[in-house]
Amino acid sequence: MNLLAGELQKLVSEGRNPRTLDLDLLSTREIIEKINAEDGETAIAVGREADAIARAVDRIVDAFNAGGRLVYIGAGTSGRLGVLDASECPPTFSVPPGMVVGLIAGGERALTTAVEGAEDDPVLGARDLEAIDLTAKDVVVGIAVSGRTPYVIGALEYARDKGAATVALSCNPASAIAAISDISIAPVVGPEVLAGSTRLKSGTAQKLVLNMLSTASMIRIGKVYQNLMVDVTVSNAKLYARAVRIVMEASGVSDETAEHLLKKTGNDVKLAILMALTDMDMQDGRDLLTETGGFLRKAINQKTAPSRNS
Repeated sequence: MNLLAGELQKLVSEGRNPRTLDLDLLSTREIIEKINAEDGETAIAVGREADAIARAVDRIVDAFNAGGRLVYIGAGTSGRLGVLDASECPPTFSVPPGMVVGLIAGGERALTTAVEGAEDDPVLGARDLEAIDLTAKDVVVGIAVSGRTPYVIGALEYARDKGAATVALSCNPASAIAAISDISIAPVVGPEVLAGSTRLKSGTAQKLVLNMLSTASMIRIGKVYQNLMVDVTVSNAKLYARAVRIVMEASGVSDETAEHLLKKTGNDVKLAILMALTDMDMQDGRDLLTETGGFLRKAINQKTAPSRNS
């Protein structure tokens, strides 16, 4: 047995699942039921990592507040999930495209086509971070189900040398990337339905964690009011309709008033809500949001709180 095969044999994510040894004998419905039953354990495994995920979010928030970035880096499915999460942040939260970055071994071509050997070179991981001018202000999340992908190891070592905060996201305990990172997130979902196909439970666990990292961080920097996306970018008809609905739900105004306010503010949902709830004029509203760091609830409370001298 070669060295790599021996290493993989030791990984939880590469094991054979005793509950699915008859997979090729099952009916279509039975296969679906097996997959669904195994998926049910994934959220539980992620929940066990809540403390580590919360610590990572706090580091990301600190980075954002200091002008730093969140950088995801991985290979294969792990890399694609990171790129996906990064690409969804600008339209959802109106952040600049460079604030959350997704990097994948092999570059953009690897998003749709396997780039053979790209994940095996640690130098490429370091080089990709160097290419985006990584600094000590940034947070790098290395994503690798196995926890031993050379490309990710090289990236995390480079990030550590640059003074950036590092987070390891794997699905195996005590992994190589955990050993070189400030924070380790390791939801252990166990062997896959189909042995070694880590795009299944492991991929789902990674997606859940990435959802939490980006969404919780955006909430903590003021991108959300109640449970509404008040910093959504209005870039198409669907998002405009969503913006109208958000203004209506947050303030109780009619659809006509919501559309009027959005037109007046240049589709600034947060400002439209503030104006609807406080009757402020547009410039005063902008100034108050700036003063409160973009936190809509703080701005509303500051404007509507009774004066101490009254």
